[in-house]
Amino acid sequence: MSVRREEPSESEQAASSRLVGWIALVAALATLNYAGRLSGGKPESDVLYQYETATGSAILYAILLAIVVFGIGRGLPKADFFALHRPRSWPSALSWVLAGYVAIFIGAGLLLLVLDAGEEQGLTPEGWDSSRAGAYAANFVAVALIGPVVEELLYRGAGLSLLLRFGPWIAVVATAICFGLGHGLVLALPALVVFGLVTGFVRLRTDSIYPPMLIHCAFNATSLIVAVAT
Repeated sequence: MSVRREEPSESEQAASSRLVGWIALVAALATLNYAGRLSGGKPESDVLYQYETATGSAILYAILLAIVVFGIGRGLPKADFFALHRPRSWPSALSWVLAGYVAIFIGAGLLLLVLDAGEEQGLTPEGWDSSRAGAYAANFVAVALIGPVVEELLYRGAGLSLLLRFGPWIAVVATAICFGLGHGLVLALPALVVFGLVTGFVRLRTDSIYPPMLIHCAFNATSLIVAVAT
């Protein structure tokens, strides 16, 4: 006697297709970043003093955002798919933001120190150059605002939403690993995964993408400020 195999419902098929699309996108991003690092090595030491860097970053993030919003997330309620709604409690959410910020600086910071991976990305300038303050400001916006917003929408927004059906912790761990790989780094990968774990946990605890965005923006902004102040 044969047993008829039931086909997945349309919603299940659509969810699977979206997940495949998301995986393909983050895999392509990781591949491009690792290939670029292998072929070109570290970027120039003054890369954040170049307007071209800010322009290129803004274009890349715009493309990523367009693919996620109008491709993978097409037809879905954006507020639910990207968790674009207020936290359950702003005071509680801000407490989680502060706790997450401190946890990342301690956890990721120690890993970067132990693994000697602090300079692997090669974006830290050697010092402050007031004559190119405009270019640095443009890159500051790209790295401390545009980048974090888009990356959080990609990983803790769309990624978590698509993977939550496998369980919250699988979703957090998987998106954290993808987030780390997406930067194309080797030594700093564990620190980036810790970053993804913390922000993913905060996203689940607050049921909102805004607290992880705040953590990410604050962390990147602090790093850029410290880079030229020391």
